[in-house]
Amino acid sequence: MEIGKIPPETLNRIILNPINDFDVKREDVFLRPKTGEDCSAITFGEELCVLSADPITGAEQDIGYIAVHINCNDIASSGAEVVGILLTILLPEESTETILSDIMAGAYEAAKEVGIEILGGHTEVTSVVNKPVISAAVIGRTNKNNFIATGGAKVGQDVIMTKCAGLEGTAILAKQYETILSDKIDKNLIEKAKQMRGFLSVIKESNIAKKMGATAMHDVTEGGILGAVWEVADCSGTGIVVELDKIPVKEETRVICQTAHISPYELISSGSLIITAFEGEKIVKALQQEGIECAVIGKITEKEKQIIKNGHIEILNQPKSDALYSVKFK
Repeated sequence: MEIGKIPPETLNRIILNPINDFDVKREDVFLRPKTGEDCSAITFGEELCVLSADPITGAEQDIGYIAVHINCNDIASSGAEVVGILLTILLPEESTETILSDIMAGAYEAAKEVGIEILGGHTEVTSVVNKPVISAAVIGRTNKNNFIATGGAKVGQDVIMTKCAGLEGTAILAKQYETILSDKIDKNLIEKAKQMRGFLSVIKESNIAKKMGATAMHDVTEGGILGAVWEVADCSGTGIVVELDKIPVKEETRVICQTAHISPYELISSGSLIITAFEGEKIVKALQQEGIECAVIGKITEKEKQIIKNGHIEILNQPKSDALYSVKFK
């Protein structure tokens, strides 16, 4: 199999279908696994406990900081309040205490920004990894009426995207390949790209969108913007049409992606949120008033998943391995 997310058909056949066909079915499980759904939920009366888990494998720096934010984004995208996070940290042999301290410093920094507690987890040195790996489980809470699933998109709704394509990936590339990039592009662009690290949270925009009638929200991770919109449509059982030229891309992202010979539209983009709603321009206006960049980039349709490039309609294919794993500097 290729590096990155397991393809949806394999994921369904080997993992999700057997889970959902399993003999044990508890009445207090509110939301079960599905392609594109990042959270599960359990009922406690009228309240839901919302849970999600994700590892950090594509980045080598800032992994503590990134892990907290991307996991909290999953909970926020469901309309829930984030409560706390558990971290599992696996370090390769001969790791130093400084490495562990840096990881935890980043985790504390992000947790303070979000306003959550680090609840515990597990830490060990092991020979089965060749670089630090961190995986997190995050817990949130919400009322049943406030829960928003990835699969809640409805035909005729606008598709809204916040911030810009390739946000997280740009920050990762700028730090990880700074020496190589410094010989190829303007150093000011590299510095701007590194500063994208500070825009990884979607909590603010998810709270606004939730109050204004969003029926589906999905934070953009592996597979980039095109992967995220495909997942929203697939999870919702709908089609979608996306206009490529309406997807915002920062200059630093465009230049770095050109240099690395990858697509910004297929690059991991935590910090960007996909929202579906009727009268999407009202949400766009509300978000912009709060200083959040956003744009309507498409529509939810009945069947086909499509993308418009240079005025031509093409099929929007299912997500593939993230562009982060295809970087090539010549």
